[in-house]
Amino acid sequence: MKLDKVFIIAEAGVNHNGSIQIAKQLIDVAASSGADAVKFQTFKADNLVVKNAQKADYQKKATDGSESQYDMLKKLELDETAHRDLIAYCQEKEIMFISSPFDHQSINMLDSLGLQVFKIPSGEITNLPYLRHIGSLKKQVILSTGMSDLEEIRAALSILISSGLSKKNITILHANTMYPTPMEDVNLHAMQTIHHEFDVDVGYSDHTLGIEVDIAAVAMGAKCIEKHFTLDKTMNGPDHKASLEPKELKAMVLGIRNIEKALGEKEKKPSQSESVNIRVVRKSIVANQDIKKGDLFTSNNISIKRPGGGKSPMEWDDIIGKIASKNYTENEFI
Repeated sequence: MKLDKVFIIAEAGVNHNGSIQIAKQLIDVAASSGADAVKFQTFKADNLVVKNAQKADYQKKATDGSESQYDMLKKLELDETAHRDLIAYCQEKEIMFISSPFDHQSINMLDSLGLQVFKIPSGEITNLPYLRHIGSLKKQVILSTGMSDLEEIRAALSILISSGLSKKNITILHANTMYPTPMEDVNLHAMQTIHHEFDVDVGYSDHTLGIEVDIAAVAMGAKCIEKHFTLDKTMNGPDHKASLEPKELKAMVLGIRNIEKALGEKEKKPSQSESVNIRVVRKSIVANQDIKKGDLFTSNNISIKRPGGGKSPMEWDDIIGKIASKNYTENEFI
C-alpha cells in the first residue's frame, strides 16, 4: 500500500450480487478508472448474523423487504474458489485485491490467500477478539470508524497494537455508515481530529452521493479514499443506489489526482509555469520624460510601468533625489 500518493479503493463490496462474472466486470471498471485497489467483502453468513436479524432500513428499501439479513447475505457470499479466481484476475488487470473479512474464518482464509492489506469495516471496531486476530497477522490495516467516537477508536488501536501490529502500518478512515450519507452528517473535520489525536495516516470512506466530498477530503489531508461503485445503480442489491457508476468513478479518480498535483509543496515561490510572466506582468522604474545627465530624479520625471526587468518599484525611495549619471529618453529603464 503506497501512501506517497492518495490510495484510492474502489469498493465493489457486494455489488457483484453473488456473480463471479459481475465481480470481474467490476474489477475491469476499477482498473480502467485508475483506482489503486478494488475491494470486496468476505464473510460466511452463518458466522456473521443470526438468522432472524433484521436488515438496515436502507437495505430494506433496496432489496426484498420480507427477506431477512441472513438470507440476503447468504446469496452474496464468495467462497475460497471465487476469491482465488478474483485475486488472479486482479493480478492480470494490475490492480490490488482487498477484502473486508467479517468473521474469524474469513480472516484466516484471506491470510492464507496472501493478502497483505486488511480492511476492518466499521461494524467490527468494537469486536475485541476480531481486532486481536487482525492485529496478530502484522499486515497493513485500514480501519473504518463509522458510528464510533474517539475513545472507541483509541481502544481499537490499543488492541491492534498490543496484538503485534505496528502503528505505522495503520490507516484510519473517518466514515459514516448511512447509505447515502446526508451532507450535514459528513463532518470531514473529524478526519483531521483523528489525525491529530492519534498521529496516523487518515482517510475517508465515503457513502455520500457524488464525488465532491472525496475530493474535498483529499484537499484536507486524506491519504486514502474508499468509495462504493457499481455497474448500474438500478441493479437489485443493498448498496447499488448509493454507489458510483463507472463514469463517475473515473471522474472521482481524475479529480483526486488533479487535487494531489494542485496541493504541491508547502514552500511559496514562483512556479515554473508562471516564471515567464514575471517580466511581462511586473513593472520597472522608467523615465517619464527625457532626462539630462545631472538632473535630479523626481516623481515628475520618473514613473513605474511594465515590463519588469529594470529597477524594481520597491527601490523607488532609493532613487528619488539621486542625480542622473547619464541621459535618459522617455520610457527608458532607469
